Amino acid sequence: MLTLSSHNCFDVLRLYKFNQVGALAPNVPAMYELHFAVPMAGAVFCTLNTRHDSNMVSILLKHSEAKIIFVDHQLLDIARGALDLLEKTGTKPPMVVLISESDVSSPTGFSSSSYEYESLLANGHSGFEIRQPESEWDPISVNYTSGTTSRPKGVVYSHRGAYLNTLATLFLHGIGTTPVYLWTVPMFHCNGWCLTWGMAAQGGANVCLRKVSPKDIFDSIDQHKVTHMAGAPTVLSMIVNSAVSDKKPLPHKVEIMTGGAPPPPQIFFKMEKLGFGVSHLYGLTETYGPGTYCSWKPEWDSLPLNERSKMKARQGVQHLGLEDVDVKDTFTMESVPADGKTIGEIMLRGNTVMSGYLKDSKATEDAFRGGWFRSGDLAVKHSDGYIEVKDRAKDIVITGGENVCTLEVETVLYNHPAILEVAVVGRPDDLWGQTPCAFVKLREGFDVDAQDIIKFCRDRLPHYMAPKTVIFEDLPRNSTGKVQKFILREKAKALGSLFRSESQTTC
Repeated sequence: MLTLSSHNCFDVLRLYKFNQVGALAPNVPAMYELHFAVPMAGAVFCTLNTRHDSNMVSILLKHSEAKIIFVDHQLLDIARGALDLLEKTGTKPPMVVLISESDVSSPTGFSSSSYEYESLLANGHSGFEIRQPESEWDPISVNYTSGTTSRPKGVVYSHRGAYLNTLATLFLHGIGTTPVYLWTVPMFHCNGWCLTWGMAAQGGANVCLRKVSPKDIFDSIDQHKVTHMAGAPTVLSMIVNSAVSDKKPLPHKVEIMTGGAPPPPQIFFKMEKLGFGVSHLYGLTETYGPGTYCSWKPEWDSLPLNERSKMKARQGVQHLGLEDVDVKDTFTMESVPADGKTIGEIMLRGNTVMSGYLKDSKATEDAFRGGWFRSGDLAVKHSDGYIEVKDRAKDIVITGGENVCTLEVETVLYNHPAILEVAVVGRPDDLWGQTPCAFVKLREGFDVDAQDIIKFCRDRLPHYMAPKTVIFEDLPRNSTGKVQKFILREKAKALGSLFRSESQTTC
């Protein structure tokens, strides 16, 4: 098997001979169809986050140089604003194709060169010959990471990588023939974890949701007899914490994949009580979505429920399409011992790792420094080879010289009966350097104060790991369900150093 252990600059440069086609749409049938139509036309598909504002959409359109953009009617105002911004900067805007709910001749407010999706299809040529890639390393799509600045990273996927990751995801999710798949993962995110192509390969039926809600999920499962679905941990949290009136008994066991952020073990237990079979994956945009999975061992079935949930929370081993995954010392590149304690950085290599970042050779070189893709995620490796994510490198809290893994603190906090959601970040401190700061969303009907939550942690953790500050508010999330900790870090930074009297400095 041909492997790609590091980036291939030639593959990235090859992109410049292709036209890019953009899409700004939720999970609708047209978005699914475009995943096939664009590559078959010899172009590169560039899906945009539906939560972006006009400014960010204009930045991505300029960066990608998309010649056409397909826009859902609900996002038309955002697209108009983006194109107006492009024109003001002297950039030629792409042609617009409107995805509407009714036939219209042309999107209103755009030039006469704009079209409506169904009308465009009706005027197509049935004898069109598919444009096959010249090389399996030709780009098939560009997926933008969830950037927080005006300098986005466009992750280039190849035909080969997408093909292999599609097959690997089908295997690890146990998707056989004629599945019924419920779309709760955005198709714009890693091309729906490559399952846009996978469902077609298995002759599957696609149930599309414009907006994800617990009621729509349960109704869709009941009506369409859904067999498989996927979602970030926030989707699982929505399901287990949904109102009783929204829930319906499952017609059969529904397999659900989750990944994108390490979920608390309690979520696995609650989902399985509802009748879902949960598979845990790990990956990044740069790995086409899923890269590793927690392959379940039969001997774990006899463990107590709490221990089973902890095992399932591990990120596991690489899937069949990836050459290798390891936990390494960031500086020496030596593998960390498989002791479940020593922390290192998750590194991956293989065909299902991106070709590189579009128009950003420096970021590409940095990402592949040492011949491996550096994830930026910190983890330990257990004696059986399974990896377990502990934190993002930038999320580690260093207090008094001790490293605090925020995920460990969050896992303890999720055991508090009053807590619905929680995220821990570092707050600046003149004495300790940093102290843990917990942002908490309470369940309805509960009334607890900060000291109650702090004491709960101090009873279960070394005192230096327990939060010293608790803020009650909703957590900011991006479109894929990840908590935007950079926002919380800024809020914690704005609080300044936590004042301590002499008697309060004992930790």
